[in-house]
Amino acid sequence: MKPIVVLGVFVADTAYRADRQPRMGETILGNSFSLGPGGKGSNQAVAIGKLGAPVTMLTRLGADDFAEMAMNTWRGAGVMPEVIVTPESYTGAAYIFLEEATGNNAIIVCPGAARLISPADIEAKRALIEGASVFITQLEQPIEAAHAALAIAKAAGVTTILNTAPAAALPDAIYPLCDYMTPNETEAEEMTGLKVTTLDDARRAGDVLLSRGVGTAAITLGERGALIHGKGVSEVVPAISAGPVLETTGAGDAFNGGFAVGLARGLSPVEAAKFGCAVAGISVTRKGTAPAMPSLAEAEAFYGAKLPA
Repeated sequence: MKPIVVLGVFVADTAYRADRQPRMGETILGNSFSLGPGGKGSNQAVAIGKLGAPVTMLTRLGADDFAEMAMNTWRGAGVMPEVIVTPESYTGAAYIFLEEATGNNAIIVCPGAARLISPADIEAKRALIEGASVFITQLEQPIEAAHAALAIAKAAGVTTILNTAPAAALPDAIYPLCDYMTPNETEAEEMTGLKVTTLDDARRAGDVLLSRGVGTAAITLGERGALIHGKGVSEVVPAISAGPVLETTGAGDAFNGGFAVGLARGLSPVEAAKFGCAVAGISVTRKGTAPAMPSLAEAEAFYGAKLPA
């Protein structure tokens, strides 16, 4: 199996649990604090690695303690790092507020060195991207870099996934480079200008993305699962419950990692989404983001079948 290549960001997650968020100018006491590995690209790479697929993480890091955290995290998950060390900057960090009663979150991300990833960096890694089975990226690093990498992957016949998180205005030319685009409801709203509340709303938003050139829209719908919407298919894949929800922070990354592995292993888009929902369903029952990602055996148990070899 050719590797899955992830272009994205590593950040150190600083997670604060409290009953509510403080108002501006207010200080409140929290219930707990944790420090751990995060960043959407890194989380997705860790999910892929823990699921037993060969995976390479392409990014920039500073030369600091958080960079060591990144390398240790990837080593433990079987992720091959392809890192440009950038001592003039810093490894990224994120503030994560977690509402104690619900596990819902609010996040501020500072990408640090990863904000300096350039199209020239991508061109230097052309052979790596062209040799992938699946290429996946997000929007925490510069859009220009994501665009350049998607163009290389698409031209080489590599399956491409753009996880449009965090939501951002995209150039028209990027949409046709995406075999799959995976926004959540909020991101789909911001990208299309359409309110996404019902399943029919999600389908209308999916139609907008298809009209712009996306191959298939995979819109994640939280506790309702995911909508796979493309030519000849518009199917809702239900969420999979693996137990009480503890924290939803890494659920989207877990889905995207599982979805990428499913596609790389030959599953149809709908079946790959079912596998992604199994991975996400397990992750939300655990604390943290990267540490919450399940093993292949765990994911297959909730998916209900072994993946193709």
